[in-house]
Amino acid sequence: LMKLTQIRNATNRLDYAGKVFLIDPWLAPKHQLSFVDIPDMPFHVPDPMKEHIPMPFYNLPMDMGQILSGVDYYIVTHLHPDHIDMTPDGTVGAPLDKAVPVICQSEEDASVLRSSGFSEVIVLPTSGMEFGAARLTRVPALHGTVVPCGDAMGIVFEASEENTFYLAGDTVWYSGVAETLRNYQPEVIALNCCAAETVENGRLIMNDEDVHCVAMTAPNARLYLTHLDNVAHAALTRHTLRGCLARRGVVNYDMPSDGASVEYKAATVGA
Repeated sequence: LMKLTQIRNATNRLDYAGKVFLIDPWLAPKHQLSFVDIPDMPFHVPDPMKEHIPMPFYNLPMDMGQILSGVDYYIVTHLHPDHIDMTPDGTVGAPLDKAVPVICQSEEDASVLRSSGFSEVIVLPTSGMEFGAARLTRVPALHGTVVPCGDAMGIVFEASEENTFYLAGDTVWYSGVAETLRNYQPEVIALNCCAAETVENGRLIMNDEDVHCVAMTAPNARLYLTHLDNVAHAALTRHTLRGCLARRGVVNYDMPSDGASVEYKAATVGA
């Protein structure tokens, strides 16, 4: 049985085909870092007052041990400070068990993870790779409407007894997402959708219009809406996003609060 547990922001715990994946594990205590605390501050927010708001906004919804217990693999879709903990010396993932295998998008990211002490780093290929009964395939993402804010990846999960699951990652709606939807026909789709934006890159991830595009393209899928309510450069909250989606007539989604879980039985998705 596939189960997604919303931890905080884009951090989710996924039970899938007998394995547990911890996705984008940003586990810092609340109010750790604001934009003005970033050395040389490479990014600016359209509303400069937001640059002074410390992130994440909320503490973890459960004990750290509960989040990390029984995890088979970490997934880091890209190395940004709201997706994995970073320290001033450039290393990442300090709270994590470095003996647990970590899945990433590129040799560049893998090098940082290895230098941070992870003993098994797996660069996920676009041709796919087996993890027990599950097959994971790296798919493209576009992390910015003006200039991409670095590379990011999506992942498609497939297993004979599970729904096909598309973790879109940090991306806006564009042809690559549409192609993934056409090629894999996923029954469950996780979308990062707080409409975070910077002056330099434009909007970095999906907004309500993008979610609507996914909903229209995959009308029989169930959308799992995440990456909400914890970063200062967001333009949408859970509350405002619900209203926007209601006006657009989008109803086929789940938007769990931090700490809540959603189960997806293969026979009932889309019903």
